[in-house]
Amino acid sequence: MTSRNPVGAHVPVAGGLATGGLKYAAEIGAEAVQVFVANPRGWALPEGKPAEDEKLRAAGIPVYIHTPYLVNFGSPSQETLAKSIATVRHSLTRGRAIGALGVVVHTGSAVTQTYDGAMAQVRDHVLPLLDEIPEDGPDLLLEPMAGQNHMLCAKVQDLGPFFDRLENHPKLGVCFDTCHAFAAGHDLAAPGGVKDTIDALIDTVGEGRLKLVHANDSKDPCASGRDRHENIGAGQIGEPPFADLFRHPAVAGIPFLIETPGRAPAPHAKDIETLKRLRDT
Repeated sequence: MTSRNPVGAHVPVAGGLATGGLKYAAEIGAEAVQVFVANPRGWALPEGKPAEDEKLRAAGIPVYIHTPYLVNFGSPSQETLAKSIATVRHSLTRGRAIGALGVVVHTGSAVTQTYDGAMAQVRDHVLPLLDEIPEDGPDLLLEPMAGQNHMLCAKVQDLGPFFDRLENHPKLGVCFDTCHAFAAGHDLAAPGGVKDTIDALIDTVGEGRLKLVHANDSKDPCASGRDRHENIGAGQIGEPPFADLFRHPAVAGIPFLIETPGRAPAPHAKDIETLKRLRDT
């Protein structure tokens, strides 16, 4: 991948993972895509369709998978934990089938148990998952959250204990979500805010671990703890921080994917156009 950051989106896949997803990508001008390979709000683990998998692999654009929202490695419920592991294993297997570069997973919440208890589960259950990934399989990308509800990781510095417990595994990476970071207290809109945040991220996990950016503006103020995405430039972050993010050396070549509001192609096409303009100026 060159230093030119591909700009894309999470795309709907009605009509087929490739047929529907790539059609929407073309409509909005996406240069990279993220997809669900299972119901985002359920535990079903559907098989893929080989023809669709091959079509997506052959598309020649970066592809990522987002795991379902129910996944929580920190859950005190053993049933939820077991289903979470099975779901992420499914996403990693499907990721290899479609040629995905990464599988994004939320870092989770301790819910009612202690932080140490939850993090012990992360080590015991996620480390074996990482060891299962073949060399040509996707990376597992940890996505810090907005800071609410006993979250295990919100600030970028919170990634340190994850990487420690997972032994800095070579298949472990990071997905940086701008809205989540802003909600967690990283003031990206302040002068130097983007540089300070990404510098802290690299200091915490090391160079080469940042693999993906979820580019989302925020409806709510910095440190709100609220995860409510807004269209690029229409929220509390504003356009300039995204331009700063493109220019940070640690972000060179990394895809930017929007997860912004709007069900029709128009608002997503506008967000992608905005990000390309900020990237190219």
